[in-house]
Amino acid sequence: MLKTVTTSLAVMFLLAGCAGGKETAKKDESKKTESSSSEVTTGASEKGYTDPKDMKDKYDIVIVGAGGAGMAAAIEAKDEGKNPVILEKMPVAGGNTLKSSSGMNASETKFQKEQGIKDSNDKFYEETLKGGHGTNDKELLRYYVDNSADAIDWLDGMGIKLNNLTITGGMSEKRTHRPEDGSAVGGYLVDGLLRNVHEKEIPLFVNADVTEITEKDGAVSGVKVKVDKKEKEISSKAIVVTTGGFGANPEMLEKEKPELKGYVTTNSEGSTGDGIKMIEKLGGQVVDMDQIQIHPTVQQDKGILIGEAVRGEGGILVSQEGKRFVNEMDTRDNVSAAENKLKEKSSYLVFDGGVKERVKAIDFYEKQGFVKKSDTIEGLAKEIEMDASVLKETVDTWNKAVADKKDTEFNRETGMDKGLEKADFYAIKVAPGIHYTMGGIKVNNKTEVLDKDGKAITGLYASGELTGGLHGQNRIGGNSVGDIIVFGRQSGKQSATFVK
Repeated sequence: MLKTVTTSLAVMFLLAGCAGGKETAKKDESKKTESSSSEVTTGASEKGYTDPKDMKDKYDIVIVGAGGAGMAAAIEAKDEGKNPVILEKMPVAGGNTLKSSSGMNASETKFQKEQGIKDSNDKFYEETLKGGHGTNDKELLRYYVDNSADAIDWLDGMGIKLNNLTITGGMSEKRTHRPEDGSAVGGYLVDGLLRNVHEKEIPLFVNADVTEITEKDGAVSGVKVKVDKKEKEISSKAIVVTTGGFGANPEMLEKEKPELKGYVTTNSEGSTGDGIKMIEKLGGQVVDMDQIQIHPTVQQDKGILIGEAVRGEGGILVSQEGKRFVNEMDTRDNVSAAENKLKEKSSYLVFDGGVKERVKAIDFYEKQGFVKKSDTIEGLAKEIEMDASVLKETVDTWNKAVADKKDTEFNRETGMDKGLEKADFYAIKVAPGIHYTMGGIKVNNKTEVLDKDGKAITGLYASGELTGGLHGQNRIGGNSVGDIIVFGRQSGKQSATFVK
């Protein structure tokens, strides 16, 4: 029953990602979102959200935020025999998780082994550390990679199978796990988690805006929440905060990085840093707040991310001149920097019918009107006002590099399994956009929130994008979904243990 709802939600949230862009676009998108939210919420409430009248005054564990981390935490806490509740300020569950596209990174998984992919946790660790320029929190990173395969198994055990493997920038192995049909991971993951939350009868309240975390005698004691314009206090021994980052909060973004003013954002409108602010008021420590990720392939009109899987399955980036200008599978910061050096500060993502078959998210981009196409490379060049002979030479050179397994121009080594030879041929105009906030609340590998002295705040846990440190100065594509599941589970288990 929930599948239809979350499919609609995925589309809605993908369309609502312009909060950091131009004011006119922001207002238009806000109207669309409000309209979509009311339509979707009516059906969703009947199928899985809890009636506000049923909200109790006390729960074992209060989970603030109903994205992937929050739902993973709730499921684990429930399985540990505790009575959790999820409070979500938006009209629908899912948050930024709904907008995830490429997949979930994990190493030494059963699906890798089945497909003959030789990977190791150590290799995953080293490549992620390199991607973050050596600044990652090593304790968190070690826990993440060592528990990533178990997270894939955990999802599979709940009917959420991620057995279609691809690769993202900065990785040397296929460790990005996707749904079997190659579709975007976000809607599928939210659908599966919501189904399990519903089956386990975990109360999930939407339009429930937590405004404060309360404390007593040096420990958290509950939350204040606004529901139906009324404020209510809920008491609890443990609080898990999973409210996401601040990628849709222009004021916070500009405070940390003034040069980002005017950039579009791919984030859902609920990503406004609320949890970070509430935890800071309690004395929680923040780290890496100025580390904000720019993603190189963002469609600018609607602020929609064009997933890294398009490049991972063989797509290339070309300038308006029709030439490649970068190793497309380099890390996101490096590719974005190369793009910003172009005269237009934008580029075209070029791919063929084979890539389109392997990346189902492209169907969505096509429906949105982002995709130009032709049955020949020369025809595609005409569609995007590019020199046909130059683009043809670029694609021919690329296809030879794929055949020779050697990219002499930019030393690309991954996403080269197949050339661009299968009609039709496609292009999407892209440019950098705000995608992810690497900084946030400092936690240890038990997801306990640490104060400014490095001591755990009693009863307070956090996981997901509102935490900082795991990704260092640059996040690898596919690691955010791994982050929310691995550490979401951990915060559910640890909070349950604390309550016991």
